[in-house]
Amino acid sequence: MAMDPILVLVITGSENDLPKMEETAEMLGTLGITSGTVVASAHRTPDKVLEAVREAEAAGAEVIIAGAGMSAALPGVVAAYTDLPVIGVPLDSGMPGGIDALFSIVQMPTGIPVATVAVGGTKNAAILAARILAIKYPEVNEKLKEYRQTLAKEGHR
Repeated sequence: MAMDPILVLVITGSENDLPKMEETAEMLGTLGITSGTVVASAHRTPDKVLEAVREAEAAGAEVIIAGAGMSAALPGVVAAYTDLPVIGVPLDSGMPGGIDALFSIVQMPTGIPVATVAVGGTKNAAILAARILAIKYPEVNEKLKEYRQTLAKEGHR
């Protein structure tokens, strides 16, 4: 498949959340999708967030996945900086169950949408990104079909 070096940028707000978001990058790799990962905080390093988004766009990224806990501003800030699809992953690092992060990510203002997966839904974020990319890349669509067949054989729902 002729792809740009990075099709998906995975961004998270802290080093503490990086191990959780590594599952996203691993799932993207399983589906044959190139990605890059950046740690940048919407509050502490907003210039780094903007720089990461701009660099990803210049490198040909087509989807951005942003994982954040607590106030979870990162996915919304990313969506404010780009017209690329942004998938938010609420992480359980604040209120019990990550409910604060979930509410922060799904309550975006009109015009700045963020697709949101379940709290801790790191793999589903990658699968959603793959479904977006599969519209353009038949090879990704085939990998998704293979993955679903594997799930069916293993008895997963």
